[in-house]
Amino acid sequence: MGAEPFFLRRLILELENIELINAAENVAEEKGIEKELIFKAIENAMSKASKIKYGNNYDIRAEINRNNGKVNIARYLEVKKDVEDNFIEISLKDAKTKKKKIKIGEFLIEKLPNFDFRSDFGRIAAQTAKQVVVQQIKEAEREKNYELYKDKVGQIINGIVKRMEFGNIVVDLGNAEAVIKREEMIPRENLRRGDRVKAYLYNVSQELKGPQIFLSRTHPQFLALLFDQEVPEINSGIIEIKGVARDPGSRAKIAVFSSDTTIDPVGACVGMKGARIHGIVRELRNENIDVINWTDNPSLLIQRALSPARVTSVELLDNGRANVFLDPDEVSKAIGRGGHNIKLAGRLSGYELDVYREGAEDIDDVDLDEFSDEIEDWIIEELKAIGCDTAKSVIEVGFDDLVKRTDLEEETIEDVLGILKAEFEEETE
Repeated sequence: MGAEPFFLRRLILELENIELINAAENVAEEKGIEKELIFKAIENAMSKASKIKYGNNYDIRAEINRNNGKVNIARYLEVKKDVEDNFIEISLKDAKTKKKKIKIGEFLIEKLPNFDFRSDFGRIAAQTAKQVVVQQIKEAEREKNYELYKDKVGQIINGIVKRMEFGNIVVDLGNAEAVIKREEMIPRENLRRGDRVKAYLYNVSQELKGPQIFLSRTHPQFLALLFDQEVPEINSGIIEIKGVARDPGSRAKIAVFSSDTTIDPVGACVGMKGARIHGIVRELRNENIDVINWTDNPSLLIQRALSPARVTSVELLDNGRANVFLDPDEVSKAIGRGGHNIKLAGRLSGYELDVYREGAEDIDDVDLDEFSDEIEDWIIEELKAIGCDTAKSVIEVGFDDLVKRTDLEEETIEDVLGILKAEFEEETE
């Protein structure tokens, strides 16, 4: 048998000597739980141990005087009109021979002799008592931790990386463990054992083995709370975060607003020479963050969200979509590498965005509709839906991004790119 924790060895010793007050107080302080829970655990342990000595069929209860630690152990018999179980019940007639004023439904309490755990109960009873106490202390700890962290959902939690399990990270919070699942980690982030880490607490569930605490470093609210920590004007309510959209590890957009016209919300969030935002960028492993001014005007919000692209005009549709018109040389900026920019702008604004070129066109480019004899119409519409309405715009997006941004099969995308590239190869020959 391995060495018992110090608090448990001391508790068992005190329990065996029936000197419990100091032991209960000390253990409660060490484990961070209520002293009354310790007393209840010891009383339950004594009751179970007493049943081993006197018989499991009896209703035997132990009570500890909270002032002097004196233990009273007694057998309880319920007074019944018709007795069905002689171990735990007694007739009114028999009960009155011992207590004249007793009534049906009350308990006749027969005090049992005081005992010494070591001499009267033996090793098995003492071991049973110890197991009961340990189990109930663990249950009290689990309940305490659940209540503690349940109230912290929606906050940033600090901890230390303890170990890796099946691609997930287990974080030591001091009095509990939390998990950062693989999908809640920033891509390409390399956390190691012993690293200090902060994350967003998004869920706590109560399980048999204790509270399961789940953290995230990819949640949009993690970014919002980092700004809350770094920007006093946000923490005090002068500046309000109106929306956040993230592509973790790559790019993020955050919209801020202040009713105080003397405050520049974007400048306050960025800080002098970027001092405030740089710390957040480092925490998020160099995630590129765009801070924009929030507006209730959807068209203007879309234009700001598509920064750094310069939008010519926006047409809002009734189906939650919006058509965005730009000069040809601004389209690639609006879409962004891997489609990140337009995707995040759509999330931030709440609209599905379709990009269209206007103004001067590339005379060497070819409209997608010209390929309707080689490419099916539904495929052309799928490409237009992501803002690609010419051959070159599709080629510029590239295979990998087309796979991510459309519902087309990889083989279909390869065929389409082959057809479009062949058009320009023929022109150069």
